[in-house]
Amino acid sequence: MTVRTCAAAAAILASAGCGASSTDTTTTEQKNLPPVNVKAASLKSGFGTMERLVEAAQREGELNVIALPRDWVNFGEILDTFADKYDIKINELEPTANSKRELDVAAQLKPDVFDLTMDMAVYGAAKFAPYKVQGWQDLPDHVKDPSGAWYAAYGGYMSIGYDPRAVKPPASFSDLLKPGYRVALDGDPLRSSAAFGGVMAASMTTGAPRPEQGVELFAKLKQAGRLTDMSKANVVVSWDHLNAARSALQGDAWKVVIPQGAALGGYHVQAINKAAPHPAAARLWQEFLFSDEGQNLLQKGFARPARGEAMLMKGTLDTEQAAKLPKPPGPPVLMTIPQQDAAKAYLKREWTKSVG
Repeated sequence: MTVRTCAAAAAILASAGCGASSTDTTTTEQKNLPPVNVKAASLKSGFGTMERLVEAAQREGELNVIALPRDWVNFGEILDTFADKYDIKINELEPTANSKRELDVAAQLKPDVFDLTMDMAVYGAAKFAPYKVQGWQDLPDHVKDPSGAWYAAYGGYMSIGYDPRAVKPPASFSDLLKPGYRVALDGDPLRSSAAFGGVMAASMTTGAPRPEQGVELFAKLKQAGRLTDMSKANVVVSWDHLNAARSALQGDAWKVVIPQGAALGGYHVQAINKAAPHPAAARLWQEFLFSDEGQNLLQKGFARPARGEAMLMKGTLDTEQAAKLPKPPGPPVLMTIPQQDAAKAYLKREWTKSVG
């Protein structure tokens, strides 16, 4: 099984920040503007300028988002900042929906934009309207569709969060088999991308994802009576931004480590619904999310912004906030779509039988 590791992706996962945008707030005055091509694949070819895009979005007056929990990578502040900045009402549809659910209900709920795992973005690309944000060139080729159908906004590593008052810092996933660790996954790996990523990270003892090894580890924990739910656990396997946010709240009562040999990375990507009821607002949302301000607000939520490397070079990255993120042991391993498909098929066959 081969693993694709991308140096550019490694850099953006390793960097982070929180700063301010150079985009000025534009008046909400309604103007009679000439028609614009909302199907065009860039700001210049579609609306011409940010001012015209803002005015068109404000005439629409609303934005429909889906699957954006307010406590997920600081989206609460991001949503409120966008709404206040542009005087646009945001309708928050099914905040807890997973990526598959987003696509399944798109025709019914009519979201303007999507926030998806990369595999589901590839799967659903035909439903998206291509659009290249102004920061397009800052995004590594490996995390964006060449046509602009989808593109990564933020990423993270799978991590182990633990209570240092109860257990020693785990150096590896195999340490979790030692006495004293009460371990929880962040959901059901057959349904949750975070839990699936946890099993895959645990499977990388040789530097490559081997799903049978991940299932075996959690099966042993289950047999020992130490695989539990999050409320009873002193160890939680989840994305580093979630464990880091918990650490920020609990201080010395919660620590985070990304184990050696298991630097599994993942991205969430953005896309515009081809049938978006508010096409201008959808494009303005993407411009905001990929601006320095939007990327830095994601970083404030302990995610690793996709434009982080370029922002670091330009001096627009908040390095103080970046230093608060868990330190990775090396470049991330990104599972290919075929690897993910094979691993999901294996878990579908074996997880319930071996772990329950």
